Amino acid sequence: MSDFDLSFNFQKAESYSPLALAYIGDAVFELFVRSKLLEKGNLQVNKLNKMATNVVKAESQAKMYHKILDGLSEEELGVIKRGRNAKTNTSAKNASMNDYKHATGVEALFGYLYLKGEDRRLMELFEKCMED
Repeated sequence: MSDFDLSFNFQKAESYSPLALAYIGDAVFELFVRSKLLEKGNLQVNKLNKMATNVVKAESQAKMYHKILDGLSEEELGVIKRGRNAKTNTSAKNASMNDYKHATGVEALFGYLYLKGEDRRLMELFEKCMED
């Protein structure tokens, strides 16, 4: 019997570190982006990957940080700032450290909302992030 269980207590989102929230938030955000790109049609996978990479890179997510900041609740604002301010052992590979930190904040917020089961709010923020 496996110890792997996808059911977890959605009410314990507050107990995770900002980097743990960003870890799961990165996957959630990536899934949203890939799902959105599939709406464009049955494109070649390499084209989809290039388009996805442009959206999920730190520079793009840093811009999203500033797009959504004014519309966040106090609770959400606390999470995104904790994510932004988290001390990491990794450095940004293809981004400025400032962009990397802002991207981590966005990912932490997405992870937090996911773990809380706030699907409607996740979609609202994602749509705001994707606005041109």
